[in-house]
Amino acid sequence: MPTNVNDIIRKLTAAQRKKVRSRAAQLIAEEMTLGELRKARKLTQVRVARKLGITQDSVSRLEKRSDLLLSTLRRTVEAMGGNLSLVAEFPDRPPVVLSGIAEDYRRG
Repeated sequence: MPTNVNDIIRKLTAAQRKKVRSRAAQLIAEEMTLGELRKARKLTQVRVARKLGITQDSVSRLEKRSDLLLSTLRRTVEAMGGNLSLVAEFPDRPPVVLSGIAEDYRRG
């Protein structure tokens, strides 16, 4: 007979259920789409568009894309008030933060 996750959760103590809910929320918060991130930052597409110098429709299309240039992603995250870091993860070593990728090299 298959095990139902709801049955397992019902057997947990209140403290255990609270811990499970907390960890689930933490995991969900660690992964977001650009649109979810923007909403979590309490920003509208219009406000992000103004900071990027593009139209609201362009922000909408950007949020739906699955393949972005790193420089576009960096500028979008910065428009939301953040900084973009790129981390390479390997099974046999600690994570490595990659530098020099998608950095803004403005010629002066």
